Amino acid sequence: MRAKLEKRIRISAKKEPADIVITNGKIVNVFTGELMDGDVAIADDRIAGIGSYKGKQIIDAEGKYIVPGLIDGHVHIESSMLTPQEFAKILLLHGVTTVITDPHEIANVAGAAGIQYMLDASEDLPIDIRVMLPSCVPAVPEDSNGATLYAKDLAPFYSHDRVLGLAEIMDFPSVYETQSDMIDKFILTKKQNRLMDGHAAGIEREKLNVYSAAEIRNDHEATTLQEAKDRLDLGMYLMIREGTVAKDLKALLPAITMRNSRRCLFVTDDKLVDDLVEEGSVNHSVRLAIQEGLDPIIAIQMATINAAECFQLDSIGAVSPGYRADFLLLDNLEEFSIHSVYRNGQCVVEKGKLRREVERFKPSYLGTNLPTINCAKVSSADLKLPLTSERCHIIEIIPNSIVTKEVIEKVPVVDGYFQPSLEKDQLKLVVVERHHQTGNIGKAIVKGFGFKRGAIATTISHDSHNIVAVGTNDADLLSAIQELQEIKGGIVVVSEGKVVATLPLPIAGLISDQDYLTVYEQLKILNHKVQILQGYDTFNPFLTLSFLSLTVIPALKLTDKGLFDFQSFSYKDISLNL
Repeated sequence: MRAKLEKRIRISAKKEPADIVITNGKIVNVFTGELMDGDVAIADDRIAGIGSYKGKQIIDAEGKYIVPGLIDGHVHIESSMLTPQEFAKILLLHGVTTVITDPHEIANVAGAAGIQYMLDASEDLPIDIRVMLPSCVPAVPEDSNGATLYAKDLAPFYSHDRVLGLAEIMDFPSVYETQSDMIDKFILTKKQNRLMDGHAAGIEREKLNVYSAAEIRNDHEATTLQEAKDRLDLGMYLMIREGTVAKDLKALLPAITMRNSRRCLFVTDDKLVDDLVEEGSVNHSVRLAIQEGLDPIIAIQMATINAAECFQLDSIGAVSPGYRADFLLLDNLEEFSIHSVYRNGQCVVEKGKLRREVERFKPSYLGTNLPTINCAKVSSADLKLPLTSERCHIIEIIPNSIVTKEVIEKVPVVDGYFQPSLEKDQLKLVVVERHHQTGNIGKAIVKGFGFKRGAIATTISHDSHNIVAVGTNDADLLSAIQELQEIKGGIVVVSEGKVVATLPLPIAGLISDQDYLTVYEQLKILNHKVQILQGYDTFNPFLTLSFLSLTVIPALKLTDKGLFDFQSFSYKDISLNL
């Protein structure tokens, strides 16, 4: 460290030439919001100075814009279905050099071993992966997941140099009621001088004070303009989410002003591999925000220095002396077209292609020894849904949202059991416990998929990650569930008793052991084959299905124990008996 520091100071003082000098570029100064001229001098992995410098290697930027490497402020890598190594490759192509990840998903399956896997698998990667420790495993006490993590289980991880704090605190009732285990986690985190993320889905303004009082300083669950303003008013960083299902950017963008923009940042939260490949990560958010009228430099600040300051990362997020040499060369600001990507002062992406040393990077540890499926045998009789009334509480999905509606409708009942109705778009939703062979199977009625035949099922079901399936008939539902058991987790499409497409996810039932291009192609096949079911094509059915068991998001959800009402935070009968 001493030798590198002394070298950087000598280069800054022009006592020796820089390792690399970037010339003829227009530097986006994220501190002043202005464009700046000057050479960028690099010493090892840091920027040594901006001005007029000599270097051992000169790179002519040819008038391109030099902007800091992008930062995704909150993402679950597992939702991409990729190992951290393969995830890193895609993000570099889109200019993302740092991510703040929460291994909440894999922890709900494998506990502390899942966290350790994500730390091990993200070592020495060509992007910087920082970790916020899962705060709620399970998400709420009512959930049936694979493990329970207490403060004592999280404590050893704080010694890791890439652990930043406690991730999204989604169990609001535990905070509100000052339950001891949650307070233990808060105190542990504060003693380590670490940070805490919020998760204030559906929390009204007055109750939002509870999070701020607990020193939770950010939140990514705002979905309306008023919710965005509430968070900013109470001193929180506003995380603007644009993922595969939750697309909140356009709704929240009007909340950003010249005065408050430095308290706003971009996150993806959950994004599938196909969207990452085709759209990108937070670079897509930057581009979309600019298209919607946001000043390009403000958008760049939100994806760089704002995120760095939110997480107190002092050495990244800017093109400035002493900062890490993570930066992009852009052809233009408005379209945010990336010409090349530099990480630690080295070019890792050029003209839309990974450099050979990055492309050939292979994982050292796959984690295929982590638990996958351990559920009891399921029969067709287990899938029957008894009803005592024709009028029922129904989960209605909202396209491109993880929030659902509660509706009450009349449904077909045959011999006391629910019969799916294609005409009314009333399908059967099933959650099968997959961790401890409890035999629990939750059943409900859902509308909004529009399927005319078949079923889909997956072991990705936030946050407990049991098997979740939706279908038009019990036979196809059963076939889908049995196929998931056979392939040890993943995603399945079934039609007329035949399995028409699968995507195996052997790492905890969440992550593929294949390279990102293979997974991308497998998902494209799934997306094509699911059209056989003739459902609606305005949203992603697989990711939408995976959120229908997430009890910490309004309004109705389904767990292996039954229909869960977010408002009362309790289970309720499906049948409406007046």
